Amino acid sequence: MRPLRRRDARTWARLRADNASWLGPWEATLPPEAGPAATSYVGMIGTLRRRARQGHAMPFAVTWDDEVVGMLTVSGITWGSARWASLGYWVSQSHAGRGVTPTAVALVCDHLLTTVGLHRVEISIRPENAASLRVVAKLGFTEVGLARGFLHIAGHWRDHRVFQVLAEDVPDSLVTRLDRRGGDGTGG
Repeated sequence: MRPLRRRDARTWARLRADNASWLGPWEATLPPEAGPAATSYVGMIGTLRRRARQGHAMPFAVTWDDEVVGMLTVSGITWGSARWASLGYWVSQSHAGRGVTPTAVALVCDHLLTTVGLHRVEISIRPENAASLRVVAKLGFTEVGLARGFLHIAGHWRDHRVFQVLAEDVPDSLVTRLDRRGGDGTGG
């Protein structure tokens, strides 16, 4: 894991193009009434970096052997009495199933719940997204419910299952929990 950089633009564009069909069913889209989207990497990273400076987001590159293989974004960071954030992520199909995503999520959640001082981290997942459902199961997130019409994806408002982890749920760390479970959620 490392901060996403402007110079990651070519790698990001290649990964997105190579994984378009793999990521397409899960990627957020803008509804027609929202108008045209700024789809450039430079525009996206500029927006994310501005939100990061304001304390509302954290964009990360997911790496494997120092190569960018995905992205994890912390968004909607809320302070005050709530102290929570939402996580979104993707990884290239070539690196799926290797434990990259659960490890990335665990590392970032540990950072958010300890160093940053948040109390709650939330992940929302389409009910059909078996791979992401395995991630939250491996990490022991708690399901809080179904959010109907939660996010616009592929031309429609899609339902999402909502999961959370609280700081008191992981007195050691999510990385430790993942290690204890052998990375596969089976407990051994």
